[in-house]
Amino acid sequence: MALNVLVVDDSAVMRKMIIRTLRLSGLPLGDVFEAGNGQEGLDKLSQNWVDLALVDINMPVMNGEEMIDRVRQNPETADLSVIVVSTDSSETRIDMLQKKGAGFVHKPFTPEGLRETISQMTGVAQDEQSPEGTLPGSGPDF
Repeated sequence: MALNVLVVDDSAVMRKMIIRTLRLSGLPLGDVFEAGNGQEGLDKLSQNWVDLALVDINMPVMNGEEMIDRVRQNPETADLSVIVVSTDSSETRIDMLQKKGAGFVHKPFTPEGLRETISQMTGVAQDEQSPEGTLPGSGPDF
């Protein structure tokens, strides 16, 4: 099963690093969409089938937390797998996001760590991973 992924982050550089890491993770990817804030993310969700959203918290226009709330309120996206990718280390905030059904990955992250969290959130098993996707033994952390 190829995953269609939405990457929402106000930094274009960070979006590219997340997408690069996704490709290194070995997970089967379908379409990858990008958005610069929560509102753009909601717009992309309304126009495309997405299996997984990787969302930053601190963004202009609409932050990631508000986007998650709106996703959960919409019957068409309520069950969407959402993983927050953030430098925020507040245990209170992380607990609150997890109560909303979101996973959490700290920046910086590795392809292995991102893959593990995505596998947990989406149910994509190891044997469903792309055979051409290999994990470098000493690649950089992002």
